[in-house]
Amino acid sequence: MDERKKQVLHAIITDYVATAEPVGSRTISKKYGLGVSSATIRNEMSDLEELGYIEQPHTSAGRIPSDKGYRYYVDCLMEKEQLTPGEMNSVTQVFGRKLTELDHIVQATCQLMSQLTNYTAIILVPKRGEGTLERIQLIPVSLFRVMVVIVSDTGFINHRVMDLTKPVDLQQLQDINNFLQGKLFGLNMEQVNLTLLQEITHQLNHHEQLKNLAFELMEQVLLESGEERVFLGGALNMFNQPEFRDVEKLKTLLSSLEEDQVVKSLLKKEGRDGTEISIGGENAYQGVKQCSVITTDYKVGGKTVGSIGVLGPTRMNYSKAVALVEFVTDQLSHILEKMAKR
Repeated sequence: MDERKKQVLHAIITDYVATAEPVGSRTISKKYGLGVSSATIRNEMSDLEELGYIEQPHTSAGRIPSDKGYRYYVDCLMEKEQLTPGEMNSVTQVFGRKLTELDHIVQATCQLMSQLTNYTAIILVPKRGEGTLERIQLIPVSLFRVMVVIVSDTGFINHRVMDLTKPVDLQQLQDINNFLQGKLFGLNMEQVNLTLLQEITHQLNHHEQLKNLAFELMEQVLLESGEERVFLGGALNMFNQPEFRDVEKLKTLLSSLEEDQVVKSLLKKEGRDGTEISIGGENAYQGVKQCSVITTDYKVGGKTVGSIGVLGPTRMNYSKAVALVEFVTDQLSHILEKMAKR
């Protein structure tokens, strides 16, 4: 594609993203200062249409980008937008809150991303029984109550408060903490089975009360598996997008977003390296073929533990959405790293 066609395509996409209205040659000539006449721009638009980069939605209308046009834009023309200080501050404030569990952090992240983009935010979190144990600790809450905290390197944190029939013995508690940490630290969650738990609790016989509590908690928490879970934020933002004024289109989209397997397929990509953008018809499911999805992975200790993304119409502000997804992903990875090391 020659330079002038690139400029015209860039102008069409920029204007259409901003207005949701088909773009004519006169608009480009007036607003984008390409230094050529409307007639020349019309010729370039005709060529772009013939090449499949733009489309004419109906007779006598201007042009709109096609999926192929958006693909060329994100691969060859797009420059990642800089987030404003206010936007970056909004993100860091969310991660600065004293949120101690992965689910709470993810919910807050979804809400923030949907607000900043006006699109739908999607986050995939690992199943509870996945990852490597970083810490297991019994913490005295009061004379007759103990909290047991379990942390994995995937950011999964769980805690339970147990009631005691006798006052807590701080030295006993410390002995058990040291024992459990020595036995379980670094084990993969899948290695923690009932036989191992029974062996551990057998060795705690001289701490009868705390032994029973420790076994109960570990059985409930460490042996939980379940599925990977999907969190969505701002699904109703799609009501605000002109493309979905057609109620049937909106119903089809929302029905797709209600199916976990559909959403997981949008987020999960083996061997992904960096940020990925799926545009319109590149998505496998019919309900999201008028949408684009920007996704990347968040990591702990260099290991991928989940995925994060935004879903919006193909007429999305890609440069802004990519910048936000990448910044939020970096912040989420950082806070999960800190939590795993506490």
